[in-house]
Amino acid sequence: MSSRPPLIINRLDAERLQRLIDQADDKDRFVADCLEEELERGEVIDPEEIPADVVSMNSQVQFTDLTRNRQMIRTLVYPHALDATEDGISVMAPIGAGLIGLRIGDEIDWPLPGGGVARLRVDAILWQPEREGQFHR
Repeated sequence: MSSRPPLIINRLDAERLQRLIDQADDKDRFVADCLEEELERGEVIDPEEIPADVVSMNSQVQFTDLTRNRQMIRTLVYPHALDATEDGISVMAPIGAGLIGLRIGDEIDWPLPGGGVARLRVDAILWQPEREGQFHR
């Protein structure tokens, strides 16, 4: 990945994401491996210390897929919560995995299965659990 901004990851999110990675089956292995690389290079901090401009799990994020010139608003969720979240995107989906830990204004080149790359930019965080005092969700 040519563009890899620094990441900040909520400690509870990191623990839960590692469990997902460890349980990933063959169809999710590509995303799981990419996500694990991100966890390894990210700065893991306590939930109470997460800055308000960082994408954490359950954050509602406005971002642009610069490859397709398409802006979207999605809530980054764990796979089990996808059906219950109207605008949800799973952290185990290629684009969802690319958003975790980024700050507003960050851009990342994120690999896609099959060899493509998506260039993503975080434009805004419309809702973030930590900003709302929800540290243990």
